[in-house]
Amino acid sequence: MKLIKIVLSLTVLITVLGCGAYSFTGASIASDVKTFQVNYFQNNAILVEPGLDRDFTNALTDLLINQTNLDLVKSSGDLVYEGEITEYRISPTTATANNTAAQNRLNVTVNVRFFNMKNEEDNLEQRFSFFYDYAGAALLTGAQKDTALAEIFERITQDIFNATLAKW
Repeated sequence: MKLIKIVLSLTVLITVLGCGAYSFTGASIASDVKTFQVNYFQNNAILVEPGLDRDFTNALTDLLINQTNLDLVKSSGDLVYEGEITEYRISPTTATANNTAAQNRLNVTVNVRFFNMKNEEDNLEQRFSFFYDYAGAALLTGAQKDTALAEIFERITQDIFNATLAKW
């Protein structure tokens, strides 16, 4: 009976220790990287949606807080994210027989500059874009707009995370 307890204890110990180095997010962050900062993403799109810049900056910050063990700092971060929103565009995607939009598409594009102060080879500048389709008769206001932006931000921020930390 004592042998079974020892074997079971060793199995549990090895399992727990083995999972300690595994990241469920897929991030490969060097052990000397402890902090990150997200600089304000200015809205430079031709069509300016008020609050879009603040909401995107917060969405990226929240994703990094939730998917890493890094500490958020206001300056001198080991990892630095900055950039600008370059496109906020609504366009028709399909038309009806009456030459009206049957479906519209909201497209958001963000230009991101990523700096890894511990390893400059990881630095990156890239554009990330995603869209949300909605009915042509609907107005992009209120809950419809909130849903659209939440879906777009979720996809863009996850793509940024994958490109900078997961290396996908």
